[in-house]
Amino acid sequence: MRKRWRRSTASWTRSWRRASNPSPPRSGTCSGATTGPSARTRDMPRVFKVALTGGLASGKSEALRCFASCGAWTLSLDDVAHALARKGAPAYRSVVRAFGKDVLGPGGELDRRTIAERVFSEPALLGKLEKATHPHILREMRRRLSACRGPVAVVDVPLLFEKNLQKDFDASVLVAAPAALRLKRAVRRGMSRADAWRRMNAQLPQSRKEKLADVVLKNAGSLDDLRRAVRERYAAFRLIVSTHQGDR
Repeated sequence: MRKRWRRSTASWTRSWRRASNPSPPRSGTCSGATTGPSARTRDMPRVFKVALTGGLASGKSEALRCFASCGAWTLSLDDVAHALARKGAPAYRSVVRAFGKDVLGPGGELDRRTIAERVFSEPALLGKLEKATHPHILREMRRRLSACRGPVAVVDVPLLFEKNLQKDFDASVLVAAPAALRLKRAVRRGMSRADAWRRMNAQLPQSRKEKLADVVLKNAGSLDDLRRAVRERYAAFRLIVSTHQGDR
């Protein structure tokens, strides 16, 4: 069982509100808005674990890089998924068993483009792919988190709310941007408009995610705006940790 910081609900709330002061209310182009303490107001673990999420082309990958530059321990579940899907790896074997060898490329590696086209054109296949890969990904995520020495760990979790993974974390951060802007960014990266819309529509609506997230970073402005908001939020998380240490 994980060691946990012994804190009452009231103490957690005070720490959260104190740490939230650097950020303005939910308004403006790029803000670190906070909706309050997570529903997980039980004792906090020794490492403050943050789940970072966001829709297609929302800017969460850039936010993760910024958290890393601030000093946070970071992990991308997309990177974990790619590593576990290499030839011979656990997820690779599960996908081949589920889809057959027609999803393999010339060298025997998984053809990700073919798989993506199939699962996004046939929604039923998406669940099949997730069943084959997610157990391996989550097992690796938890293994790495258990080895983290903190004080703040940030994990990019694409399907955080869709798969109800909040229970693994102490706070959730959503990077949000208008759908039209996200579409424009996706097309600029080489994705077709039709494919981008299909992927965006397959995800939980951003409005719903905003209600579920503890923190919302509005990313409709410049890259500097996003980086500034991330730095403020990281400082807030560090303050939660230091406040706890001072209360012990």
